Amino acid sequence: MKKALIFLLIVFAVGCQKKYVKAPSEPVKTESAAPAEVKAAADKKGAAEEKIYPKSAEIKRDVLEKKEEVAAKEESVFKDALFDFDKYDIRADARPVLEGIALWLKKNKDVNIVIEGHCDERGTNEYNLALGEKRAKAAKDFLSALGISASRAKTISYGEEKPLCSEQREECYQRNRRAHTTLQR
Repeated sequence: MKKALIFLLIVFAVGCQKKYVKAPSEPVKTESAAPAEVKAAADKKGAAEEKIYPKSAEIKRDVLEKKEEVAAKEESVFKDALFDFDKYDIRADARPVLEGIALWLKKNKDVNIVIEGHCDERGTNEYNLALGEKRAKAAKDFLSALGISASRAKTISYGEEKPLCSEQREECYQRNRRAHTTLQR
């Protein structure tokens, strides 16, 4: 820690040294445009850009709408597959969730996903990371069995690090034991 702090201080000190610039032998003449001329030039440039790109505002709006649409689909399609305490086998109520994801992925063949494995706070960090990885892999294997190429799904385990709920009660623990699917960005 001390070495890192010393290193940062040295980098800061070297980066902040004064730099001397030799003054030119002759004065430099600069021409400044009047504010009205500057504004007129900017207006001409804006008008020229509107002529060249008349639909740029429409394109930007379409891109934003498309992003919102994808986010809404992601939220409605990519529901969490929940798991029992200390288990990583796919429960009966998680099957329709994963089947819905598989159906959506079959329609959107150019989309890749990330499956995150999560756990509740009980257990050690190491144990929960391993269990989260098993849950993510179980969800990925289930999707593969439904015809989704394994190369389209990446897995990651967050263990207990990203809980949805922080209260210490069973309903909360249940929400945290999940495989969460997102679009790979």
